[in-house]
Amino acid sequence: MRITMVGSGYVGLVSGACFADFGHDVVCVDLNEQKIAALREGRIPIFEPGLEALVADNAKAGRLTFTTDLGPAVADADVVFISVGTPSRRGDGHADLSYVHATAADIARAVRGFTVVVTKSTVPVGTGDEVERIIRETNPAADVVVVSNPEFLREGAAIEDFKRPDRIVVGMEDERARDVMNAVYRPLYLNQAPIMFTGRRTAELIKYAGNAFLAMKITFINEIADLCERTGANVQDVARGIGLDKRIGSKFLNAGPGYGGSCFPKDTLALVKTGQDHDAPLRLVEATVEINDRRKRAMGRKVITAMGGSIRGKTVAILGLTFKPNTDDMREAPSIAIIQALQDAGARIRAYDPEGMEAAETVLDNIAYASDAYDAAAGADCLVLITEWNAFRSLDLQRIKEAMTGSTFVDLRNVYRRKEVEAAGLTYFSIGRPGSVADGTTAQAAE
Repeated sequence: MRITMVGSGYVGLVSGACFADFGHDVVCVDLNEQKIAALREGRIPIFEPGLEALVADNAKAGRLTFTTDLGPAVADADVVFISVGTPSRRGDGHADLSYVHATAADIARAVRGFTVVVTKSTVPVGTGDEVERIIRETNPAADVVVVSNPEFLREGAAIEDFKRPDRIVVGMEDERARDVMNAVYRPLYLNQAPIMFTGRRTAELIKYAGNAFLAMKITFINEIADLCERTGANVQDVARGIGLDKRIGSKFLNAGPGYGGSCFPKDTLALVKTGQDHDAPLRLVEATVEINDRRKRAMGRKVITAMGGSIRGKTVAILGLTFKPNTDDMREAPSIAIIQALQDAGARIRAYDPEGMEAAETVLDNIAYASDAYDAAAGADCLVLITEWNAFRSLDLQRIKEAMTGSTFVDLRNVYRRKEVEAAGLTYFSIGRPGSVADGTTAQAAE
């Protein structure tokens, strides 16, 4: 099939490359001329494992091309995907749909013949209705069916998620879209990926509800971790004990410094605003947003407490800046609030991240960047592990201790065991486990 992806950011580029790998002819469109020029040269603007090779292979095969000219790309397409950004709108937290609306109008002016227009961007319930209205008003003669097909890609595992999805959700109001969308995703039938056809508004809400539920799950275990610290319990054992219950499941039960990234923060906030607009307040989601925001700064205070209550003039080494491993994404990363809290308390920051330092420079000031974990630890009074990159999972702790001036190691991802850290001469603090710091108190039970 001939597929056009309008928007060549994270979702558009990954989806376009994967569709091309399925054998479809794909054109990725973006207004950013520098981005398109880079993609044509094989330079990928984001870090996602396996994406560079996937793009290169399909571009070489002629199935994947890039352009800034939307008109011809849309006119020749059987299916046009809208995959532009929907950031939180300044001031009120609603999703900013201006890019989606503008794209809908551009598509309407360019479309030729029967075309399925698919919203891939994460959008509030009812957006598909508005996209359809804009297309009809802009071009009354357009023979178009508007579909919702939300993405469920995890950064760092996006290609695997696309090719082996738990489910494919297609929301539609016109049965003519069914055969087309089945054809688009036919290669996934071999993986027995279920395609769920629903109403358009239902599909839009599935995306937000899914992200909100996962965000609540993360926030729940983080609050349980705080209780574990006060009582001497071990949050990892609690998480395993409840995760073995098939009704709950083990995923997203790893205690840490709070969720971040491009999806959970903006999507939970947008869902809260949607609930308020429809007089159906989502109190659990509202609490999740508030608790998560507070937690990030609280992790900064946790480090200060571990250092005896004052870090003024001290050097803190930070391992990991991105919101999760295997991405260069710094959007809403917990490291931002943590570092700012430490800097406000007078600390000097020395940081290392395998992929995120260039992006970090745009959102964080007055940071010294290191060449690796050991360089970051050099001369540090305290070491804080924020993002659990594989490179940080098997550090030479003795070498870390020798590099540091101090001996405090705060593990905000529970990567290490107390005994192995203390054997290297370091003082160890973690999340929700015996011996962890909690508002100045330390549980005394043995880990």
